Amino acid sequence: MRHYQVQDVMTANPMTVTPATPLKNVADILVRGRIGVVPVLTPQGRVAGVVAEGDLLRKEQLRRDPDGRHSLHLPYRIRRDIATAETAGELMDRYPPTVQACTSVAEAARLMDRHQCRFLLVTGEDGKLLGVVTARDLLRVFLRTDAAIKAEISRDVLSDYLGTNPVLVQVDVTDGVVRLTGELERKSMLDAVLPAVRAVDGVIDVTAQLDYAIDDSRHSRVPAAANSTGLMGK
Repeated sequence: MRHYQVQDVMTANPMTVTPATPLKNVADILVRGRIGVVPVLTPQGRVAGVVAEGDLLRKEQLRRDPDGRHSLHLPYRIRRDIATAETAGELMDRYPPTVQACTSVAEAARLMDRHQCRFLLVTGEDGKLLGVVTARDLLRVFLRTDAAIKAEISRDVLSDYLGTNPVLVQVDVTDGVVRLTGELERKSMLDAVLPAVRAVDGVIDVTAQLDYAIDDSRHSRVPAAANSTGLMGK
């Protein structure tokens, strides 16, 4: 099964600025583009940092009230630098969280949670920016059509992964909720089918009422030593 990757949902070639870009221009990009972050790039195209809408709001707050109670946890020097910043380079976060384009959507979500952020910059192996992925972008996997989810379960899970006849299993999908009925080839497949279906992108939940044709849980085993003795006696 192929899971959605960051490159499938990211915004490629996003609007960017340089460290010298005035903050007024940065704010204009954020508002006009209806975006939450603007990457800051070096002249060579590598990531220097990022300016988020929250950074500009904090600057405005500190400019009006340098000793505001919501920012007292910051050292005075940092509060002063934020309040007096005039360019993207002076306000940007110099160590934004990044991710590779081939990273799965699930792993990207874990990275966002780990960094307590709502975006990741997508970079190539050379450090150059490829795109931006936001928490909203990651939610696109839940917008997959029921028909697409059903087709993937029948093809990738039942046929390719389990090796059972998909014709014998009825797959019903409604708003991402999957219901399986019918018959699997072997009893051992019962334990594997639900985790495999839950791993399909876009699946919200899954229930199953499945039977099996062959009970392969009671196969007798011949001890290796006994088998070896028998061969030697021939």
